[in-house]
Amino acid sequence: MNPGGERKRGKPRCILFDMDNTLFDLVEAKQEACRAVVATLPRGTGEELFEYFLRPSRGFEDPGNIEDYLLDRDCYTTESYRECVEIYKEVKLAHIEPYPGVPETLRALKEEGIRTALVTDAHRRDAIPRLEKSGLCEFFDRVITHDMTWEKKPSPIPFLYALQRIGAGPDGTLVVGDSPRRDIAPARKLGMITVYARYGDRFSRFLGDGGAAHVIDDIRELLPLAGLHPWTRTRYPCADVSPSR
Repeated sequence: MNPGGERKRGKPRCILFDMDNTLFDLVEAKQEACRAVVATLPRGTGEELFEYFLRPSRGFEDPGNIEDYLLDRDCYTTESYRECVEIYKEVKLAHIEPYPGVPETLRALKEEGIRTALVTDAHRRDAIPRLEKSGLCEFFDRVITHDMTWEKKPSPIPFLYALQRIGAGPDGTLVVGDSPRRDIAPARKLGMITVYARYGDRFSRFLGDGGAAHVIDDIRELLPLAGLHPWTRTRYPCADVSPSR
């Protein structure tokens, strides 16, 4: 195996994609949802609630963070908690939109016959609605979620399971993700070609690319790496803060 995937450029056999913050901005969607929740409460700010989701004790996806927030501000009732969770889920999903160029890039890969799989730490109950909302379901041959392996990245198991399901080996496979620790590091160890989606990483991008073979600041930059003709790139800004994933 060749850590980092340093091999001659050519059309890959398949590409494995991370989902959240690689295909769309989940952090901004969550921030909007937190603002909507707090707007119904007598005190607090959306930024304060979002900070609760960054704590390791509950995890980034756990709605129990809302429960803790309500309890800490003496706003908790069973009814208010349920209402806040519903608002949070509805607003978060409503703000899921693919980054510019993502549908076109995935379509070009599909038309070229390159197999694609999604490897995410999200549960299927969360991943599929997000893909449907963003209009991206049709572009993936396989969707590998946390509840299929019960292992989270940076464990290599989700990547190995994806390769098994898609019928490919690590050699000649690209991995695209926004986290040097959770996406790039395990993929490098498996000998896959690593592509760091710096545009989606709003925290660890200041600390380095994790030794990725390639770094992109726009999803459309993936096309020449996959041996396809690139479109004219339109840069767009990254947000300022993101949890380390």
